[in-house]
Amino acid sequence: MANVHEMLQIAAIADLEEAEQDYQIPRRQFLNSNDPFECLSDKQFIREYRLTKPMVVELIHLLTPLMTPASRSTALDVPKKVLVALNFFAYGSYQQNIGHNINTAVSQSSVSRCLKEVTEAMNQPHIFARFVRFPENFQELRAIQTRFFNKYGFPGTIGSIDCTHVAIYPPKIEDPLYPEAIYVNRKGYHSINVQLICDADLKILNVCAQHPGGTNDAFIWNNCEVHTLLQNLHRNGHTSYHLIGDSGYPLRPWLLTPLVHVEADTPEERYNRAQMRARSVIERLNGVLKLRFRCLLKHRVLHYSPEKASSIINTCVMLHNFCLENNLNIDDQVHEEDAVDMGIVGALPVNEEMINRINPDLAAGRRVQQQIIRNYFFD
Repeated sequence: MANVHEMLQIAAIADLEEAEQDYQIPRRQFLNSNDPFECLSDKQFIREYRLTKPMVVELIHLLTPLMTPASRSTALDVPKKVLVALNFFAYGSYQQNIGHNINTAVSQSSVSRCLKEVTEAMNQPHIFARFVRFPENFQELRAIQTRFFNKYGFPGTIGSIDCTHVAIYPPKIEDPLYPEAIYVNRKGYHSINVQLICDADLKILNVCAQHPGGTNDAFIWNNCEVHTLLQNLHRNGHTSYHLIGDSGYPLRPWLLTPLVHVEADTPEERYNRAQMRARSVIERLNGVLKLRFRCLLKHRVLHYSPEKASSIINTCVMLHNFCLENNLNIDDQVHEEDAVDMGIVGALPVNEEMINRINPDLAAGRRVQQQIIRNYFFD
């Protein structure tokens, strides 16, 4: 039986969706037409598919060369396939429900094929790079630094990092590639542990969505491409760039974490407050991403293989950045006080003393912390 906290979480989502029903069109109005571009207002279209009509048209044009055209008059064409997939990403309902949606009235098996084709097209490397990429030059890095400092007063930051869990259906116990046990996270449910890095304006700069829920956050970070990139930057003398994360990450010159056991009204405490304010953008991003694309919410559970679930997560990340690119915000729909489980599984604190015995980068990270405290947080 669900506990009170989980019931409140589900109720919060139900309230959001009940409000959205005001924008749904009665079935009888669609007797003569089933084209949402024609039958839905702009606001209704966004609520149904999360993108504007021009954005969906652009997406269709982008994906058409990578998708199979309709082979007969009764088959789904590319625009319909894209709409079916977008509606699933938006609501995360079971395929049977999506299949009976009046805007995309197709069979459950057709919905499954649409999801497969759209996510495979979106995850092609050149399509992914169109929407998600880490800064590629110092000018871009400095622009992000400036934005973080102007908004949050924390210097040198080029991104905030954290992991979030997306619930999945348990893989088969005997699966040779995806054994069930490694997907159980510390809260006891099966998930993908997704690492996200974002800028000060909620744009996702990097996503790593292939690790099982039982994987430690620090392990994902230490084995991702951005870690290697920043480490190499520092090794080559470019030491003014760093990410910010919580205490679940090891302190490094290129990844600054909070100080522990600080006294009130001290420079160290002011450092922590500023670091927390700047770091909170990743928590805000997690909320926006999952409330916009509710298939990622914990209680929705992706009923797909880990590989396909990862492709769906990547696709939602790309679509999120596409929304930002087109200034399509949902701030009025996202309330931080809503009791919604966003899949945050608190990371275990890193044992810095043990790491310091084998990794001198920890001491270098402490020196960077102290330098920032001296330069920015003394009265």
